[in-house]
Amino acid sequence: MTRIHALWAFVLLSLLLGAPAMAQPVFPPGLRIGLEPPPGMVASKQFTGFEDPERKAAILVLDLPAPAYNEVEGSLFAKQAGAENVTRRAFPFSDGIALLATADVKENGVAVHKWFFVATTVAGPVPNLTAFVTVEVPDKARSVYTDAVVEKALKSITFRRPPVEEQLSLLPYKVGDRGGFHVRQVLPNGVVILSENPTGNPFGQAYVVVSVSNGGPSQQGDRSLFAQDLLRSAPVRELAITSGESMRINGSPGNELRATGKDASNAPITLVQWLRFGTGGFMRIIGVSPTAEWDSMFPRFRAVRDGIGGK
Repeated sequence: MTRIHALWAFVLLSLLLGAPAMAQPVFPPGLRIGLEPPPGMVASKQFTGFEDPERKAAILVLDLPAPAYNEVEGSLFAKQAGAENVTRRAFPFSDGIALLATADVKENGVAVHKWFFVATTVAGPVPNLTAFVTVEVPDKARSVYTDAVVEKALKSITFRRPPVEEQLSLLPYKVGDRGGFHVRQVLPNGVVILSENPTGNPFGQAYVVVSVSNGGPSQQGDRSLFAQDLLRSAPVRELAITSGESMRINGSPGNELRATGKDASNAPITLVQWLRFGTGGFMRIIGVSPTAEWDSMFPRFRAVRDGIGGK
C-alpha cells in the first residue's frame, strides 16, 4: 500500500469509528454566555450558572448589557472590605480579552477563594453584551478546583446570539401572535421589546413593550387614575392623553389609554397603553408608532395584546 493510500485508509477509518468527542460549552437557559464547566459541576437549579452542591463550589453567570461594563470594572478596582490577596490582570479567553480579578474572602466564617471575570462586546455577531462571571470555591475544595481547573473553564467562555425562542419560553406568560413585529430583546425581569424592523434603534420606529409587575390597585375605581399616572411617567415629550376606557382584555379586567406626543428626536408619535390586572399584579403593553403610521400599526398592536396568554 502506498503512503497516500495508507493516509486515505486512516482518514476513512477515523470517519467510521468517529473522532473523540470535543467538549462543548454549556449555556444556561436564555443566556448568551456559555462555558465548559469543570468536572464535578452541573447546571444549577437555584441560580444562573453551575454548581458542585457537595463541595459548595459555584460559577455564577450574569448576562448584562454592554453599558454595565464600566460599572462592573470599577467595582473590581475599588477597595473591597474584607478581601485579601487581591489580584487583577488581563485574561485571554475564547472570544477575546477579559479582566480577571481574584481574592480571598470569608463568608459566614468560611474561607472562600473567588475569581471575577468580566468582558464585553460592542460589535460583531453578539453585540451589546457584558459577561460577568463569578467563581466561588471554599478553601476545602481548592484541591479539586485549582487555579488551573478554574482558569481552563474561564478560558472556554464563549458567546452566542440571543436565543430568542429559549428566552421567550422562560417568561411567566406566552407571547403568541407577534403582529409581524420582530423580537428585539427579552429581559430577565419579564420584559419583551418588539419592533417593526429587526435592526436599527428599536425606539426610533414602531415598537411594543410588554412587561409584568407586582402590585396595582385591586379596586376598579382606582385603576383609571393608576393607568394615567403610569402612562405619564413614560419618556415621551408633550404627552397628551386623548382617550381612555375600562375594558376586558382576554377575560381579565383592563384599561386602555391612547395618547399623542413626541419622541426623543421631536417626531410626532401616537401610542396606546393597555393594562391587564390580575391577582397581586398587572401586565402592561405599550404600542408606540410614528403618527403617520398609526392607522396601520394599531391593529398589529392589538394582535400582540390579544396573543399574550398564560402558561
